[in-house]
Amino acid sequence: MLNSRKELDGRLRGAARAWLDEALAEAAHAAAHPGADSGDPPWELRFASAGRHCGPEHADSARALLLVEARAGLPAVTRLYERGTAAERRAVLLTLHRLDLGAGALPLVEDALRTNDTRLVAAAVGPYGAAHLDAHGWRHAVLKCLFTEVPVEALDRLGERARGDTELARMLRDFATERTAAGRPVPAGLRTVLDLTAPAVPAPTSTEEPR
Repeated sequence: MLNSRKELDGRLRGAARAWLDEALAEAAHAAAHPGADSGDPPWELRFASAGRHCGPEHADSARALLLVEARAGLPAVTRLYERGTAAERRAVLLTLHRLDLGAGALPLVEDALRTNDTRLVAAAVGPYGAAHLDAHGWRHAVLKCLFTEVPVEALDRLGERARGDTELARMLRDFATERTAAGRPVPAGLRTVLDLTAPAVPAPTSTEEPR
């Protein structure tokens, strides 16, 4: 879970909090003066070192704040993802829905879903992935979660997107059959998702005449 600036300030010690203040000031400057820095803007270098200064447990939140404060566009987001460690890539994926990127960053989500890194897979199926993956891509994201044992609770808008999806239901049954035939256990989350694919039951309408 990403922490707000106020929450993070309450968790960081003095030196780390001062470092974050400086980093966010640099990000704000970059947002106010787009294109002013040649090469890598200072805040992008801060993005990479956030774990060292704020601690691994707060790095996602610090990096997310930097991306938002800098109003990071698609070139910067793509650059940070492609150059980054797995931890840095995860932070990018977790923040995509907070940036004004439209569907432009979808290739980053698709790249993460091609990996077997459960941290990246779980981040890829968050709010941004749920909003922009098409039906085919989202179904395969569900299967990817089951295959890599990422809890299905990581899938944002799961109930909404699974409801009435008969093709997803077929794919889930095929997956379960293959696992059983291979003598492998069927992930517990599969039944959860399969139950969600049932069509919504319309609320009964009253036929009672008004009085």
